[in-house]
Amino acid sequence: MVPRIYARQVREKLRKFPVVAILGPRQCGKTTLARQFSGAYFDMETQGDQTRLDAEWEALAGGEALVVIDEAQQAPEVFSRLRGTIDADRKRNGRFLLLGSVSPALMKNVSESLAGRMGLVRMTPFILPELKAGQLDELWLRGGYPDGGILQPDMFPMWQQDYLDVITSRDLPTWGLPSRPQQTLRLLAMLAAVHGQSLNASQLGASLSLDHKTVLRYCDFLEGAFLIRRLQPFFTNIRKRLVKRPRVYWRDSGLLHAIMNVGDLEQLYRQPWLGHSWEGFVIEQTLTAITAVGRRVQPLFFRTSDGYELDLVLDWGSQRWAVEIKLTSNPSTGMIDRLNKTADMIDADRRILVCRAPRKIENKQLLVVNPSGWIRQLTR
Repeated sequence: MVPRIYARQVREKLRKFPVVAILGPRQCGKTTLARQFSGAYFDMETQGDQTRLDAEWEALAGGEALVVIDEAQQAPEVFSRLRGTIDADRKRNGRFLLLGSVSPALMKNVSESLAGRMGLVRMTPFILPELKAGQLDELWLRGGYPDGGILQPDMFPMWQQDYLDVITSRDLPTWGLPSRPQQTLRLLAMLAAVHGQSLNASQLGASLSLDHKTVLRYCDFLEGAFLIRRLQPFFTNIRKRLVKRPRVYWRDSGLLHAIMNVGDLEQLYRQPWLGHSWEGFVIEQTLTAITAVGRRVQPLFFRTSDGYELDLVLDWGSQRWAVEIKLTSNPSTGMIDRLNKTADMIDADRRILVCRAPRKIENKQLLVVNPSGWIRQLTR
């Protein structure tokens, strides 16, 4: 079993809160992680487990064992019951561990019933620090889902295609998305085609016979199901017009490549959108690594109408970092000069060029580093 970086965060929060919730996409390893913490396990997608949890509630609530409730959003009545049980003995921490696959539904119940009583851990599929050295390209091509090929290469891309079929035909409708499965799959394919680009909801809507508000609402569901990420633009008072639409990225590169019918690295390197794929992969690795160690940051991007851009702006509150992402292994002085010029426009404290260079270059303000070194620096 591959150790997960999130285990430490779960342990820390169980010591501090009576309830901890692990949120993340289906099949990212939440159940496997939860089973490392000995306790009573209940799956709310199984009627028998729902009935058993109800029948044994008093004994479980009064016992010492951790109670693990999987797919908690499927049993909303549990949340009010949890609140009463917790409030009866507020000093006892580490009592319940909830797992959820859809962020909006679970968070609605949390905000109504468990505010102030629960710690959150946002989990993703595998990230670089959890894998062996030398698996960078495998992770980029196949994505990080444990069953999707990163551990068993012959599962890619068949597993991803089946995963998307299940999500669109069963899960998203159950969670409230009114779109028909075929229409959802078309929307997903269109979002894959504009991966790393500005999200033009009106243009997408015209192709689907939907208005732009409906497209944005559907994107809310897809974002809540951990399929896509919308990166908001950074605004600053400079004498240049700025791009104001958010950018859209697929969170898992394996799902992106499967929906774009890419089966191996040779095919991937022939794609005209290769740079966007690499950029989105590094952005997702960066943001999930920060989340995995319990840190908080505001992620943005910056682009002027005349082409000056930063793929990622990390606003830490006290500092602002400008990040540019390139696929090259031989970064030029021109790349660094342009990075510095653009970073000056937003008064960035640090300037980071993430590329495939074998050796790190670092001074007080500048860092040139490969993805593995970059992620290690963020998680240490």
